[in-house]
Amino acid sequence: MSHHIVELKNLEFAYADGTPALRGVSFRIVHGESVGLVGANGAGKSTLLLHLNGCLFPVGGTVQVGDYPLTRKNVDDVRRRVGMVFQDPDDQLFMPRVFDDVAFGPLNLGLPRDEVESRVHGALRQVGADHLAERPPYKISGGEKRAAAIATVLSMSPDILVMDEPSSGLDPLSRRQLIELLRRFRHTKIIATHDLDLVLDVCERTIVLNGGRVAADGPTAEIFRDEALLMANHLEKPLRMQPLAGC
Repeated sequence: MSHHIVELKNLEFAYADGTPALRGVSFRIVHGESVGLVGANGAGKSTLLLHLNGCLFPVGGTVQVGDYPLTRKNVDDVRRRVGMVFQDPDDQLFMPRVFDDVAFGPLNLGLPRDEVESRVHGALRQVGADHLAERPPYKISGGEKRAAAIATVLSMSPDILVMDEPSSGLDPLSRRQLIELLRRFRHTKIIATHDLDLVLDVCERTIVLNGGRVAADGPTAEIFRDEALLMANHLEKPLRMQPLAGC
C-alpha cells in the first residue's frame, strides 16, 4: 500500500532569517506503523510535521507521501492522504457547531450532503464525541476539543494521521481516552510529543531529533532503555520506566 508510506530523504529547512531547523533528515515509515517523534524543545519536531502536509516546503532534499513527492503542484494530493492534528485544537475548530467543523473538509471536497453527514457522524463516533455535534466548540472542554479536532481529520478519510503534542493540556482521564483511541486506529500514525509515556503506549518505533538531525531511530522500548542516549538528547525515561522513589 504505497499510499500509506512517508519517506524523507536528506530533508533540509531553514527559517526566513537563515536559522537552520532541519539538517539532512531521512527516514521511511510504512503502512500501519505508529511512530513517535521526540526531542527537546527546538529539536525540529513541529517543523518536520509541517512538511508532511505541505504547510512548509523543503529547501533541500525530498518528502514523499505515497506516490506523490511534496511539490506545490502535488500538495493537494498530499493533503488528501495526510490528516494533520495541530497542537492547539482551536486552530481547527472555528465554525458555529462541532458538526460544521467536522463537515468543513468533506464539503470542500464537493461530496454529496448525505455522504458528508455520514462521514461527520462516523468520525465523531470514532472519537466518542457524537453527542457534541450540535455544541459550539468554545463551550466544550479541552479533551472534547481534542476529540473534535481529531474528528475533523478523520472525516477526510486520510491514509496517514499526523499529530503534534496530542496530549498537551489534557486531564488524566482525557489523556487515557486519547491513548485508547489512538490504539484503535489502524492508520499510519506519526506523533510528535514530549509525553514519552504516551509514545510507549502507542508507538512501536521512535525517532529522536536533536538540533534538526535524526539522533536515533529504532524500537521504542530500546530507545527508552538507553539512558546515555536519552541524556545526550535532553530526554528522560518515561515515568513508568523510572525506579520508584525509595525502592
